[in-house]
Amino acid sequence: MRPASPRDAARMLVVRPGEALRDMHVRDLADLLEPGDALVFNDTKVIPARLSGTRFREETTVAVEATLHRRLSPSRWTAFMRPGKRLKAGDRVRFGAAEDRACFLASLDATIVEKGEGGEVTLAFDLAGPDLDLAIAERGEMPLPPYIAAKRAEDERDRTDYQTIYAREDGSVAAPTAGLHFTPQLLEKLKQRGVSQHFVTLHVGAGTFLPVKTDAVADHRMHPEYGEVSAETAEALNAVRINGGRIVCVGTTSLRLLESATGEDGVIQPYAGETSIFITPGYRFRAADVLMTNFHLPKSTLFMLVSAFAGRQAMRAAYAHAIESGYRFYSYGDSSLLFPAP
Repeated sequence: MRPASPRDAARMLVVRPGEALRDMHVRDLADLLEPGDALVFNDTKVIPARLSGTRFREETTVAVEATLHRRLSPSRWTAFMRPGKRLKAGDRVRFGAAEDRACFLASLDATIVEKGEGGEVTLAFDLAGPDLDLAIAERGEMPLPPYIAAKRAEDERDRTDYQTIYAREDGSVAAPTAGLHFTPQLLEKLKQRGVSQHFVTLHVGAGTFLPVKTDAVADHRMHPEYGEVSAETAEALNAVRINGGRIVCVGTTSLRLLESATGEDGVIQPYAGETSIFITPGYRFRAADVLMTNFHLPKSTLFMLVSAFAGRQAMRAAYAHAIESGYRFYSYGDSSLLFPAP
């Protein structure tokens, strides 16, 4: 499974509730937007957050795998680890084969300081700050989603493919996949159209994509993710709305962050902190006017979000059409452009 080449050659299903579905391509996006509209991108950068290693306890060892999830401090991360039942607080873990490397980066060691639910643990690394970042970059693999990783191993090409062209803030363990479709040529075409471009940062955690397993949707717990909306960006987006333009969120991550930063009065405020916003049908959107997003897993929080935005019936019809028409789903798949339900 690979993305479309060039990136903006991916298909895009245009969904306007109450109107016929339109089969288009991402490269057509400028024709669907108006001068004065504003695109909002998530400029987070995916780190190679999947680490393989060995758990040490007394005289026994076990092969383990960790997917870093959320940074807590310069030296601590929460991570999803397996096999979770073979781990406990106090265990030492060495990631990678240290004997194969001569530099200090080979010693990527950590202690499990806390064990949570569902295989989640807190890791205290021996390294901290930039040294830890370098070691993870040297030793880690790109955290491809399970439906890609199950079909083939991660390779060097994924380090480019699974990253937006405008990524600049290290911190995500999953790509904001709607942004993977953009090319320099498309960005220039949008600029010439008079569509402004703005950037926010939401560091995407693996928990965003977990299925809802609780009987009651309201009981599902979203993992918090850190995000920032600068004062300059908030001011610019508020001006867009005042001048009659639309805010077009590229991806559910930029939408969730903007909704977290927007008050009941519809004014976007500067924001720096964690958000665990969970958007389900019935939610009243405050900031987003249009949403560009890929096709999501059923029973996921992301499918609930798009159903809340465009309407449950519209999204069921859209997904049925996409399946019948051979659209590619998920992270390296095709896109959709959603307009809000009345």
